[in-house]
Amino acid sequence: MRVAILSDIHANLAALEAVLADARLQGVDSPPWVLGDIVGYGPDPDEVIEALRASDALAVAGNHDLAAVGALPLAEFNALAAAAAAWTAGVLKPDSQKYLQALPLKIEKAATCTLVHGSPRNPEWEYLTHIDGLVENLAHFDTPGCLYGHTHVPVLVLFDGAEPRVIEYKPGTPLRCDADRFYLNPGSVGQPRDGDRRASYALLDLQAREVEFRRVDYKVEITQQRMKMARLPQPLVHRLALGR
Repeated sequence: MRVAILSDIHANLAALEAVLADARLQGVDSPPWVLGDIVGYGPDPDEVIEALRASDALAVAGNHDLAAVGALPLAEFNALAAAAAAWTAGVLKPDSQKYLQALPLKIEKAATCTLVHGSPRNPEWEYLTHIDGLVENLAHFDTPGCLYGHTHVPVLVLFDGAEPRVIEYKPGTPLRCDADRFYLNPGSVGQPRDGDRRASYALLDLQAREVEFRRVDYKVEITQQRMKMARLPQPLVHRLALGR
């Protein structure tokens, strides 16, 4: 079974719709797995939640999701993120609030993968950007794989014995992830930060232990216009076109 792995949608409906359409074109019809930050920054929080519910998505909470329902203080965010979180909290429908409030911080799925937003050790906040953090977090999950987001940068790291291997990839090229342990970050659907503005996600074959990173064009200008109409901070609007 292949599963679409999504993270950091950030209330960007145009990007999410493009990713879900691409997954269908690849023959994937199972519910997507979502690694948090469903809302925040972007202009379409209710619409994104409705789309995920319609697709029966399996999802964990991210720090922006928690902030939008008052479970994390805005003082812990930078000024731009806090402003977007406050706007999101003010427009969310009650059903959307209940959806976000019910999301768990961690899910173990099929004895194969652990799903978190930040890290197994600290799902809300920790950024796994260095090998030391990846090594230390191995003790905090029991499944072979850990799927995480939060950094907005796609990466695959394999652990065979003590030595980690960061795997280079090209979008659309299948990669083996059949090591003893592995970490997979699919990148960000709604706000990539690796210099490529296209929506990022991954397809994971659970039986073959194979992953394919995908990049999908979408109409960034649609999301930017909706952000302007919502009077979200201008730097957040601008960065979408840069992939930063």
